[in-house]
Amino acid sequence: MKTTARIVVFLLLFVAGVPRVCTAQVNIQLLYDCGVTPLTTVEMYKGDAWGDTYFFIDHYYHTNRLNGQINIGMDSYLEFERGLNFWHETILRDLNLHLEYDFSSAGTMGYGHGMACIGAKYSFHNDSFSRTAGIALMYDHYIGYGSADIPLKLTGTWNVENLFSIRGLICSGFIDVWGNNTEYVTDQMGIGYDHFSIHTQPQLWIRITPNLCLGGEAVVAYNHFGTHGFSCHPNVGLKWAF
Repeated sequence: MKTTARIVVFLLLFVAGVPRVCTAQVNIQLLYDCGVTPLTTVEMYKGDAWGDTYFFIDHYYHTNRLNGQINIGMDSYLEFERGLNFWHETILRDLNLHLEYDFSSAGTMGYGHGMACIGAKYSFHNDSFSRTAGIALMYDHYIGYGSADIPLKLTGTWNVENLFSIRGLICSGFIDVWGNNTEYVTDQMGIGYDHFSIHTQPQLWIRITPNLCLGGEAVVAYNHFGTHGFSCHPNVGLKWAF
């Protein structure tokens, strides 16, 4: 918990220190992973004269009963991304240098002390920025626990406002493809290994008020979260934009 608090403070100070171009877009999502665990997500995006900054922090809440008492635990996962672009006036204006740091407080997720990434990202958008997408290819370096035979990460993101011309219907999300080495529990309660994983979280929201959305997401993975093969966990909840 203390580590997560320090990270949040660092991110806020970092964002405050870059040249301002637009107001930060911040939202908090309260989700319930049906039948598994509640989840809180804090998300922030901000553009500036040097590029853009994005991060999200997931907090997973776990409960168990021991000796008649209910114990509450929490794991956290963070992704912090910084795009650098000093060539806005050229034909390469949509191509950014992409820096990223991923951290999990749960070592079983395969990150341990974190993963540093560097690469390039290309962004797409319409004139009104109501439909945006991006694709990034990065080299991964594990800090602490974790390894990769193919140390690459490919990430795709998207955000579509007024989907199917329905006012207030929003489709957003991401997909990550790693060449990392993953561990999973086999049917014989042994440990298996693989060298490739996928994780995607498509979200669908309907805007009720200018600040409040109702909806949810599907967490779909392959060789991820300690599970071999495909897995899917639907989430339902609400999102509040500040």
